[in-house]
Amino acid sequence: MNDRLDVVEGDVSVRKGRIEQIGSHAAGDYDRTIDARGGFVLPGLIQTHIHLCQTLFRGYADDLPLMDWLRQRVWPMEAAHTPGSLRAAARLATTELLSSGTTTVLTMETVHDTDVVFEAVAESGMRATIGKCMMDAAGDVPARLREPTSRSIEESLAIRKRWHGAAEGRLQAAFAPRFAVSCSRELLEAVASLSAEQHAIVHTHASESQAELAIVRELSGGLTNVQYLARVHLASPHLCAAHCVWVDEREQALLADHDVKVMHCPGSNLKLGSGVAPVPELRARGVTVSLGADGAACNNRLDMFDEMRLAAVLQAMRLGPGALPARNVLWMATRAGARTLGLDDQIGSLEVGKRADLIVVDRDRPHLAPGPDPYSTLVYAARGADVRTTVVDGEVLVHEGMPVRVDRSDVVAMAREAARKLAARAGV
Repeated sequence: MNDRLDVVEGDVSVRKGRIEQIGSHAAGDYDRTIDARGGFVLPGLIQTHIHLCQTLFRGYADDLPLMDWLRQRVWPMEAAHTPGSLRAAARLATTELLSSGTTTVLTMETVHDTDVVFEAVAESGMRATIGKCMMDAAGDVPARLREPTSRSIEESLAIRKRWHGAAEGRLQAAFAPRFAVSCSRELLEAVASLSAEQHAIVHTHASESQAELAIVRELSGGLTNVQYLARVHLASPHLCAAHCVWVDEREQALLADHDVKVMHCPGSNLKLGSGVAPVPELRARGVTVSLGADGAACNNRLDMFDEMRLAAVLQAMRLGPGALPARNVLWMATRAGARTLGLDDQIGSLEVGKRADLIVVDRDRPHLAPGPDPYSTLVYAARGADVRTTVVDGEVLVHEGMPVRVDRSDVVAMAREAARKLAARAGV
């Protein structure tokens, strides 16, 4: 996935966490050799919108539109999280993600106990940019999710001081105002100022559903969601806006003019009945559009291969076959994801000198044959279960389909027990 979209038959060698050689035969002495014959070796997939804390909500929040889904299920369950249940959720999510080829995420957590998520992700070996959810203006949320503006800002700054650059640089900290509906103008303007001062990512939701748009128009005096974000000075290259399903041509131009990054979540948008984002139109304007599964509460699966396939076929339905070709989708899942996170000089392609975040996808499964075009095979035919090796920073975290740092059975058992207790506390 370099600029030339080269396809090389041969070896990749890794030394001290970085890619050392790519070619027909890697010369030198190495501590370990992984036999990847018969497989695709590609950059680790990068999911730019996810909620690790919601992984325990899987199956508890189905068949509801966005605002009901939030009010009836997600907010009560987020409020009921404890440090123990947050740790179980993050461990379950990172195990699932790494096993299915995702090596890097941009994740928005809940309002409280975000340090626990940083700790769990650090232990997993995954690369992540994590933000504490900021909510200071949503009157219909549980008390535990309501926070004073000053405290929301202070806690986010403290988390950034503790964690930004931790785990040998694998962890970054973002500001994460949930969305305009749940944040005061004062909070959004403060975050915009801090982001500009610290060159920090701002992770938020925007224009996901028509019901959300109506609320934003009312609270902003008639502005669209994207116009309002621009009015509070958030529109910048640091802004990462999830969804952007309902953006007209004027808003698309605004996103492009300010180099705002858009994160497309087709599976979540379909399941919540939100709509289909105008991805080819955004990309044609030069907007960086990457991919994410969103959370397990609104997608149920965190499989990036699902999202790649959906991204392509949905645009074929909207605009005709070939509107979003397979190689463009794989670019969104790798290079565009790295650019969104400001890490395109470090990850997102297999190139000498970049961090050794890579995966091996089995090519010998029946559903992947004959497979003459690797882009077509990976986007339209492959699935997360076909990943047999996952490497982050040169460390093998999944080998022959099994996680290395954790016992998968223990992770699942702990998650089930934590979810049962969490649902009881939340009353759902």
